[in-house]
Amino acid sequence: QVQLVESGGGLVQPGGSLTVSCVASGRIRNIYNMAWYRQAPGKQRELVALITRGSDTNYDDSVKGRFTISRDNAKNTVYLQMSSLKSEDTGVYYCHAVIELWDKVLNNYWGQGTQVTVSS
Repeated sequence: QVQLVESGGGLVQPGGSLTVSCVASGRIRNIYNMAWYRQAPGKQRELVALITRGSDTNYDDSVKGRFTISRDNAKNTVYLQMSSLKSEDTGVYYCHAVIELWDKVLNNYWGQGTQVTVSS
């Protein structure tokens, strides 16, 4: 019914920048909170940044001042701009969204993940 598809991951050097995107498609009536999570090898998935439908944002302390989350409601898309990247930012980045379908059912959805590797 709904798909979240991430793109933009890759290999970047420490101090570099990268932007990941996530597009939602399907029988979507409204998209509420959208967020980016990441999971490093051997660690639990953690919240990196969240943005409400009204574009209020919240960030994990480890990325404040370096990452920016934004969204385009017309395109059902959320972005994560990452700068001053560190090796500890390495992981699989997952998109998450709270979506209301046309039948007014509200569900949580996850993307398949995109790998971000920060290494020289």
